[in-house]
Amino acid sequence: MNNQARRETPQVDLNGAVWRKSTRSAQNGACVEVAFPEGAVAMRDSKNPHGSVLLFWPDEWDAFLHGAQGGEFNRP
Repeated sequence: MNNQARRETPQVDLNGAVWRKSTRSAQNGACVEVAFPEGAVAMRDSKNPHGSVLLFWPDEWDAFLHGAQGGEFNRP
């Protein structure tokens, strides 16, 4: 069980958000897009731009990137 304090999901306005995806992404629409509205990081599936959005606090996003760059999520 995780003993860290639980935080509420960031509340943000995504109207006008600038969505980005990797330049290495294929053109078939099967990509993850990221936006950086003030105070949060938003992530969505490019195949469904009007669907659900995952929201993260910036420090959560930074921890994820640090782990990914450090190989924490590499497949065995």
